[in-house]
Amino acid sequence: QVQLVESGGGLVQAGGSLRLSCVASGITFTINAMGWYRQAPGKQRDFVAGITSDGRTNYADSVKGRFTISRENAKNTVYLQVSSLKPEDTGVYYCYGGAYWGKGTLVTVSS
Repeated sequence: QVQLVESGGGLVQAGGSLRLSCVASGITFTINAMGWYRQAPGKQRDFVAGITSDGRTNYADSVKGRFTISRENAKNTVYLQVSSLKPEDTGVYYCYGGAYWGKGTLVTVSS
């Protein structure tokens, strides 16, 4: 059974930081590219950041320089360090990999 389980969300003031984690099971983590997406209230789910199996990264323009994606293959975990948060970063953050989605973790940024 495939599971992607996100954690690390919460309520933070503008300018603050969080580290989101996604632990994968049931997939061959090391060969899969992994990604983070987010969905703001009333909006579509959008790409935030991705990392390939060999560590290459890419980001949405809106988060470049503020967010960092990384992976720790020994722990089947992908991280998203989110910094300099803005109210418009509020949303449910979803982990994606191996054609599967996690259930998301909510990030709320107060102004």
